[in-house]
Amino acid sequence: MVKLRLKRCGRKAIYQIVAIDVRSRREGRYIQKVGFYDPINNKTYPNVDHILYFIDKGAKPTRTVYDVLKKAGFFK
Repeated sequence: MVKLRLKRCGRKAIYQIVAIDVRSRREGRYIQKVGFYDPINNKTYPNVDHILYFIDKGAKPTRTVYDVLKKAGFFK
């Protein structure tokens, strides 16, 4: 099963939104990057086409990713 998770990158708290297999660890190998989240500036940069593709294929976002995308106005 595939989930949309946050993956930390860089020294500062900037996260990539990635499609990843459930059995992989947080910093493990991912299938594809589908966006970025910057909690310092509270900005989200989603790649809408890729996110919709993975959700159509059955991927479930984690609760945190769901909240981040909801704040960005993705689920309207």
